[in-house]
Amino acid sequence: MATTTSSTPTPFSVDAERLSELGAVFRGPLVTPGDPGYDDLRRLDNAAIDRRPALIIRCTGPADVIDGVNLARTTGAPLAIRSGGHHVGGHGSVDDGIVLDLRDMNGVWVDPANLTVRVQGGATWGQVDRETQVFGLAVPGGIVSSTGVGGLTLGGGVGWLVRRWGLSCDSLLSARVVLASGELVTASETENADLFWAIRGGGGNFGVAVELTFRAHPLGPEIAAAFVLHPLAGSEDVLRGWRDLAVDADETVTSRAMLWAMADDETVPPPARGKEVLIIGAVYAGDAAEGREVLAPYRALGEPLVDMSELLTDYRFLQSAFDGDDTPVHSYWKSLYLDRLTDDALAFIYARALERPDPSILVHIPAMGGACARTAADATAFGDRSAPFMLSFDGMTQDPAKLAEVRDWVRASVEAARELDGAGGTYLNFVGDDASDRQVVHEQFGANYGRLREVKRRYDPGNLFRVNNNIPPA
Repeated sequence: MATTTSSTPTPFSVDAERLSELGAVFRGPLVTPGDPGYDDLRRLDNAAIDRRPALIIRCTGPADVIDGVNLARTTGAPLAIRSGGHHVGGHGSVDDGIVLDLRDMNGVWVDPANLTVRVQGGATWGQVDRETQVFGLAVPGGIVSSTGVGGLTLGGGVGWLVRRWGLSCDSLLSARVVLASGELVTASETENADLFWAIRGGGGNFGVAVELTFRAHPLGPEIAAAFVLHPLAGSEDVLRGWRDLAVDADETVTSRAMLWAMADDETVPPPARGKEVLIIGAVYAGDAAEGREVLAPYRALGEPLVDMSELLTDYRFLQSAFDGDDTPVHSYWKSLYLDRLTDDALAFIYARALERPDPSILVHIPAMGGACARTAADATAFGDRSAPFMLSFDGMTQDPAKLAEVRDWVRASVEAARELDGAGGTYLNFVGDDASDRQVVHEQFGANYGRLREVKRRYDPGNLFRVNNNIPPA
């Protein structure tokens, strides 16, 4: 599996003659600067990332991916893999290089008899939910339906079902991966087991996942959920009450607290429209009628502005509840884990939320534990997942002039949070730092880092796949 990739990226350009030659090879469209649709295709979810690739390859299948990987390797061009384009660090694009755009590879095939789902690497979670829910099945995804399946899964995957069935990568049964050599291989417990271990949490460091096969779980379409909005001011008791419920919850319940501001538009119920809020959300992964009783205490906390629980009784609707509109949002996120969510920690979080320099900033506390925590740290590349809570400062603003202030606030918040009792680590899917930042990578993988570097050396010794939370080869 040798490769000749240089560790130093080479700016890549395509003249008309070369583009014509490439067009005879690739089945999918090739898009370069100046072409119609180029700016739309290069746009990422994070408006703060404005990269201009030299060539965007709209891949239609594994053959286009293989030829794209070979082209990057032989030319030394920087290479980025785009699935949903949602990573806050902008890993789906690269300046002066090649982007393999997988969005047209979005097929989803459900086998309800065997409880499996086969998904192409460019599909979104909304597309997966659309097919699986026909059969009353679900695969643990994230909380935004337009997120790419490939990127979220390879980075771990924390969503509404994490306490019942673990991370997204915990339901992964196998993957077909294009390596840096251009070879297409299968990674599973029985084939290339070291690669399978590495891609479950190690991100896109080891190849391009062109197809993923998941274990599906019985859930939906009807579900039980709690989704209650409280006024942020004076909500400390509600926050503590949620913490107590979350700590004692059965693993069938996954919940989260979100300190935020609601949009001032008609999509928000009038009592909460334009208001600073504390959102208490919870999902029951089981029988809906039983779940409504289990979740009643989450709905009984405090005096809410509005209780939207009865509007979120369909799994697909829940999964798209946090989908944004097309308004450009400039983002910078950082996260960590908490072994304990003490009263002092909650007081700190609440105080920081009140000091947000932009109302779009989300302070987010997902409850972890349950099935996620039962998986040993060395069982997958993801690493230690024993912490019962995550704390994420999701810095967002619609005003690009405020991004520097938002970024500074997020960094200061995380540094201060690291002084909390039991704080540590980071979740790489929620990190806005540059791909070359080694500190955040070490924080996530811990003792698994050395093994990951060995796997990287075997499958990508030239570090072709480096536009990510990068793990250099040993």
